[in-house]
Amino acid sequence: MRRLRLLLLAPLVALLSACNLVVLNPAGDVAAQQGDLLMISTLLMLIIIVPVMALIVFFAWKYRASNKEAEAEYQPDWDHSTSLELVIWAAPLMIIICLGALTWAGTHLLDPYRPIDRIKPGQAVAEGVEPLQVNVVALDWKWMFIYPQYGIATVNELAAPIDRPIRFHITSSSVMNSFYIPALAGQIYAMPGMETKLHAVINRPGEYEGFSANYSGDGFSNMRFAFHGLDQAGFDQWVSGVRQGGRALGRDEYLELEKPSEKVPVMHFGAVDVALWDAILNMCVEPGKMCMAEMMEIDDKGGLSMASIRNTMPLVYDKYAGRGKSQAYFGSNESYVMTICTPLQAEAAAAERVRQAELDTAVGPASLERLTGQGLSPKRTPMASLTTLLPNPFATGPVSTDVRSAPNA
Repeated sequence: MRRLRLLLLAPLVALLSACNLVVLNPAGDVAAQQGDLLMISTLLMLIIIVPVMALIVFFAWKYRASNKEAEAEYQPDWDHSTSLELVIWAAPLMIIICLGALTWAGTHLLDPYRPIDRIKPGQAVAEGVEPLQVNVVALDWKWMFIYPQYGIATVNELAAPIDRPIRFHITSSSVMNSFYIPALAGQIYAMPGMETKLHAVINRPGEYEGFSANYSGDGFSNMRFAFHGLDQAGFDQWVSGVRQGGRALGRDEYLELEKPSEKVPVMHFGAVDVALWDAILNMCVEPGKMCMAEMMEIDDKGGLSMASIRNTMPLVYDKYAGRGKSQAYFGSNESYVMTICTPLQAEAAAAERVRQAELDTAVGPASLERLTGQGLSPKRTPMASLTTLLPNPFATGPVSTDVRSAPNA
């Protein structure tokens, strides 16, 4: 029977031998520190778990029904022991204190936004070393990597030289996603309109796997990419190969690439529009759409008030509803602010406001004095002041291409 049991365990051992415990044996120093933190925390918790599990077996064996000798030790009225209470509460308390201190230190030292200060144990980052910057965009369902220092971009392929700090800037084109290379560092989320950061370093050459750790639709399971850890000569050769790809990545190419697609092969772009990353991050790659940074700057200065009510274009909240299967939700009922008008358009709009103000003054009521009710302030708001900015604020129909908005007075 013993030999039979060993024989039955052989397939399990064979399966376990093929496991790649990359999380506990990573190739990057940041991931290695995170793995150490995980192991130390587990060992600290086992200080309580192992004795408890052992005592369960011990008590079950000692006080079994067939053990008559244990009946003499039976004390049905016992309910308290000060020394036992001290042990029961002191040991977990000390472990919690140790875990708290370890977590606090690890959270700050391994903050993904914090630039790394060492390449590996005992080797600090040399003075004047420029980190490799990689701008990461989570698309449906693929990954795009832009190397601004080299003017290249790739899809579903990432490479970095060993022992050189890497600085990732991460965003998403549509839905929330998660960027994760277990051999390099922990996962970090990618969100549209936002930029997250991750600092890491790869210490051993090799080919590693990266993937999405957050479900994002039908093509999620194939949203994977290869990460190459190369020496400096190998990385330079890889960059040269990408540059020879011949294709350029501009806004039109990006908008086509942004559409949902699955199992996308590796793609190389030998040139990249220098303003593309900023447009992706500010959600204004589409022609004529105002960038989020511009919109926030306008809001910070007080907004455009009623002058911007016609300065809109249709907005599709989920531009690929059902990830490309059906018409988008919320269609033309929503809108976003278009680009600010040119000086000529502003001058034309100012002339139109003056002309409309004269008409409103001549034929419109002078005040709202006859209107009463909660929230109204008679004798204070001339009707003309509400219409000087816009001929008809509630009109519908296409927006004029000549005058889209006007600056604040």
